[in-house]
Amino acid sequence: MSATTKEQTGNKKAPTPGGKKAANFVIQGSILAIAGIVVRLIGMLYRIPLINIIGKKGNGYYTSSYGVYNILLILSSYSMPVAVSKMVATRIAREEHQNSRRILRAALVYATVIGSVAAAVLWFGAETFAQLIKTPFSMYALKTLAPTIWIMAYLGVLRGYFQGTGSMVPTAISQILEQIVNAIVSVGAAALLFRIGTSMNQATGATEYSYALGAAGGTIGTGAGALTALIFFMFLTMSRAPERRRLAEADVSGRRESYRQLAHTLTLTILPIVLSSTVYNISNVLDNYFFGQGMDYLGSSEAAIATLWGILGQYQLLFNIPVAVSNALSSSLIPSLSRAVASGNREQTLERIDAAVRFSMVIAIPAAVGLTVLSAPINNLLFGSEDNLTVIRLTMAGSLAVVFYSLSTVTNAILQGLNHMNVPLRNACISLALHVAALEAMLLGAKWGIYSVVFANILFAFFMCLLNGAAIARIAGYRQEYRRTFVAPGVSALFMGAAAYAVYRLIRLAVPAGAADRRLWLVVQVLPAILAAVVVYGVLLVKFKGVGRKELSAMPGGRRLIPLLERARLL
Repeated sequence: MSATTKEQTGNKKAPTPGGKKAANFVIQGSILAIAGIVVRLIGMLYRIPLINIIGKKGNGYYTSSYGVYNILLILSSYSMPVAVSKMVATRIAREEHQNSRRILRAALVYATVIGSVAAAVLWFGAETFAQLIKTPFSMYALKTLAPTIWIMAYLGVLRGYFQGTGSMVPTAISQILEQIVNAIVSVGAAALLFRIGTSMNQATGATEYSYALGAAGGTIGTGAGALTALIFFMFLTMSRAPERRRLAEADVSGRRESYRQLAHTLTLTILPIVLSSTVYNISNVLDNYFFGQGMDYLGSSEAAIATLWGILGQYQLLFNIPVAVSNALSSSLIPSLSRAVASGNREQTLERIDAAVRFSMVIAIPAAVGLTVLSAPINNLLFGSEDNLTVIRLTMAGSLAVVFYSLSTVTNAILQGLNHMNVPLRNACISLALHVAALEAMLLGAKWGIYSVVFANILFAFFMCLLNGAAIARIAGYRQEYRRTFVAPGVSALFMGAAAYAVYRLIRLAVPAGAADRRLWLVVQVLPAILAAVVVYGVLLVKFKGVGRKELSAMPGGRRLIPLLERARLL
């Protein structure tokens, strides 16, 4: 363990400022996770009519444009919530409320500069980006996403500030508002622009304008949703201004940081997070590029490449729902862990690391099993049952990615909370190099097509888990517990998967002939299977000591379950 870390996480057991909010980051993370799941579910639901409107080819343009957008978002504002929340949480732990207030102002100036630059790069570079990823007609969607980057920079600052104070509720509410507006505007704008594109096709003799403009319509909703969330935070920030002023006036810490100092600290905090997040997330853009180039070399047409990439986007919709839990937990963990480190509470630091890893695995492992055994009915329910064989197979083949991406996301957050932000960057660079090598070997050597992308991503996240785990053990002196964290959830999930599949098959046998793949009957098959899975997994997880009273008490609604489990003699 380094001297710095020893100082930060020594045996001192000082109380952590922030009260119950600081001590119960799992609850706060759960609130954000629930919001994240709601957001992902809304995202899935509105993508159904969206894909029906723009088609798989249009979805390919839509997915490709988001790959580029996400990279520029990462470079500009993606790290804002993490960096700002970490800085604010540290100052609140030291009761430096004046400095905490100044961080908000400095970060807003930073967002103005970096957001405008990123928006300009995407707007003027849209055509070049579209050509590089072999989907030239995604240019229109890229241009419509440019203003959104600027909006997201401000939104990231405000979300980070409130997360740093220990409250995830504003972020949760804003995310749901954002997604609702996104869903409504995306579908409406896509339908309108698809019709305009169809008219352009007829007038010019082309075939792609309908798909391209339809995809652009879908991205308009992203900007509308982000603007709605920003307006919500603006009102909330202004309403809390008197409270911030009162705390700043009562600040007796005696420490004042200039705006120049804060800007310098903000840059030094953001830069490693930006770089590590860029490397961690750039794999999707690189996958898009190498897949496009590789399939082009193997003789595939641009239309076929776009269609396959659109199918990958369908798989990612399902994959992202359970991963959202880990993302939310990470957002809550970083400021909470930063407070523990700032106060020198080693015991609390280790407890929060353990809780974060265990909670993420309790969700991710059964989610991976569930996606495997119920891949066919879930995909047919969401996307129709006409031509889903490839996405069904992708979901089954790639379900393990849920576990590794969830764990790698949480371990990244742990290292950032421990003030070792350069370590995830180094680990991501190593993993990315191995990822690209594996992708090229599977794509051009084994010729596994779109499956190459899925398997390469699994390997990337797996390498991140190994490297991050070793780093956390070295830096914090943390020793991972395996039985309750991995074995108990894994065994419980296997029995859960068998029960869910059995229920699904039994109901399917009872469904009238020829109606089994209709959406209404698919709902009848899927919902009881999911309900059975939840019950079986929950009971077995408690029975196998995967969770106990302590863990249940830290979960939303967990205290109400304890008496029921005691009466059932499971606790």
